Amino acid sequence: MSDNATPLHLGQTSSLPASPEEAVLDYVPNPRPQALYMVRFAAPEFTSLCPVTGQPDFAHLVIDYAPGETIVESKSLKLFLGSFRNHCGFHEDVTVGIGERLFAEMTPRWLRIGGYWYPRGGIPIDVFWQSGTPPEGLFLPDQGVASYRGRG
Repeated sequence: MSDNATPLHLGQTSSLPASPEEAVLDYVPNPRPQALYMVRFAAPEFTSLCPVTGQPDFAHLVIDYAPGETIVESKSLKLFLGSFRNHCGFHEDVTVGIGERLFAEMTPRWLRIGGYWYPRGGIPIDVFWQSGTPPEGLFLPDQGVASYRGRG
């Protein structure tokens, strides 16, 4: 997370970080901290690398969260997610790691991530993680990504 109160990326020219560890996520004050609402980010063209073969893996990520005092700045999130394109990791590690990092740094009321991975070795792997029970009264739409069915 950025050390200063001013976002590092918002309104600035930013380069894609070389790795998720080097990526800096910016958070800004929640404009409606008293309201219970959900924010959704969808990354339908997410990529990382297979840790065994080094070949690219593709996923459709859906990140839902109920903000607390801060919200994640979207440009920094895009750069963070983009930094995985040269990162080797199993689907489970990548998906859960993204969710855990966002939850730890942003401290939302609640967060979930769905990683809908395209087949590797003929088997699609979908990975889901959430921080706990959603707050009572939070509207939770379906993530809207169908399980992989192949062609046709």
